[in-house]
Amino acid sequence: MLDKNKVKLGIAPIGWTNDDMPDLGKENTFEQCVSEMALAGFTGSEIGGKYPKDIKTLKKALDIRGIEICNCWFSSFLISRPYEETEKEFIAQTDFLKAMGAKVIGVSEQSYSTQGKDQPIFVGKYVMNDEEWKLLAKGLNKLGKIAKDKGMMLTFHHHMGTVVQTEEEIDRFMEEVDPDLVYLLFDSGHCSFAGIDPIKVLGKYIDRTKHIHLKDLRSDVVAQSRKESWSFLKGVREGTFTVPGDGDVDFAPIFDIIEKSGYEGYVVVEAEQDPAVANPLEYAIKARKYIAEKTGL
Repeated sequence: MLDKNKVKLGIAPIGWTNDDMPDLGKENTFEQCVSEMALAGFTGSEIGGKYPKDIKTLKKALDIRGIEICNCWFSSFLISRPYEETEKEFIAQTDFLKAMGAKVIGVSEQSYSTQGKDQPIFVGKYVMNDEEWKLLAKGLNKLGKIAKDKGMMLTFHHHMGTVVQTEEEIDRFMEEVDPDLVYLLFDSGHCSFAGIDPIKVLGKYIDRTKHIHLKDLRSDVVAQSRKESWSFLKGVREGTFTVPGDGDVDFAPIFDIIEKSGYEGYVVVEAEQDPAVANPLEYAIKARKYIAEKTGL
């Protein structure tokens, strides 16, 4: 069982509206999204594209529903653009998150990313050279120091189609960055999709993990994705991901690692699906019941 005093439970708005494919869930409003999060029993949320940019407005809408902001996606371009460009945007985003009470910002290196492109997700992924690895680590360490000085933590999101996708890349990343400035955002779904044992990765790096995405996977859809050379976004539309307890990922060992490690922070249900096919409230409730049953949260 997980300790409610240490582990908090959140959910991402991507199940209601997909910022990468705005036609998915375009009919779902911000108010509906956060109301259904609360109705399903979640107390934390990441930030989505439809969320108000005004701090006072956003706080009021969340406070009356008993929800707090726990993280926001941030795209870095440290190996393809001048560092200063990323830093400027990072400072603005961390200032916003801090004002909202969040302790974490989730960074993903989007230089040469194929996740949003119309190309097969298992083909043509960019591979960094040694100089780019150094550039990425140096830039992230700088950003991590900025976050730390604000009382926040930079967590890095390994992700399909990006320069940190494979097990070897995750390992090298963790070797290259400063462990006091840059932490891991562990994503069970992206591990499984990449063909990595999520239990192995989390078991190895749980002490350096400060944010967790719980995402289930449908293995048959992944197999079809490989066979038919789908893009990442095509796979999402077809149902690659789903909420914990609805797919093929065994979460019991993952929850066990979290419990035994004494992890403190958020675990967040993040399962991008087509809301016209997978009703967001229905699947949020399904995830909430499964996690309660397995963890006591």
